[in-house]
Amino acid sequence: MFTMPLTADAELRPLNPWHAEEFLANLDRARESMTPWVSPAFVATDLPQARHVLQRYADRWARDDGGIWGIWSNGKLVGGVLLVSLNAETGVCEAGCWLEPAAVGGGLVTRAVSRLIDWAIDERGLHRVEWRVVTGNVRSIAVARRLGMRCDGVLREVAPGPDGRLDLEIWSLLAPEWRARRAGASGD
Repeated sequence: MFTMPLTADAELRPLNPWHAEEFLANLDRARESMTPWVSPAFVATDLPQARHVLQRYADRWARDDGGIWGIWSNGKLVGGVLLVSLNAETGVCEAGCWLEPAAVGGGLVTRAVSRLIDWAIDERGLHRVEWRVVTGNVRSIAVARRLGMRCDGVLREVAPGPDGRLDLEIWSLLAPEWRARRAGASGD
């Protein structure tokens, strides 16, 4: 089984359909903080929907066009990261995340997304990692900045939202930028 440590008491590992109950409990704890920012198709409200979301990502993983991983802290699922899309032919993927409020502030998402970017660039040979965020989602934008991403632009009123149409910011990071950032961090 694949497990990657994030901190002394947190780890990143695959999130599979058989985790549906734990995933639903995590979404229930995170629902209020996620709802303004995440697609309703992701935020399952019952066990069959939770299983369906995880199966959809398992199928994406099998097709090599996406995937989902959970963040466990002290043995409890507190959030996760995902590849919303992955296109090996074009060398582009879109990463995303979620985290329940009790786990915010410990750097778990930044560490987990860093591992995901390492994998996408080093293992899969992708060139561009995108981060799409609803304008106003300051926590998600802060993650993009911490990872060294740049804002490419804003898609104005691209999606319907509960209070009108939403603007979507596109942030990105290119493989050479990520490699240079890692080299600088390691002192090479």
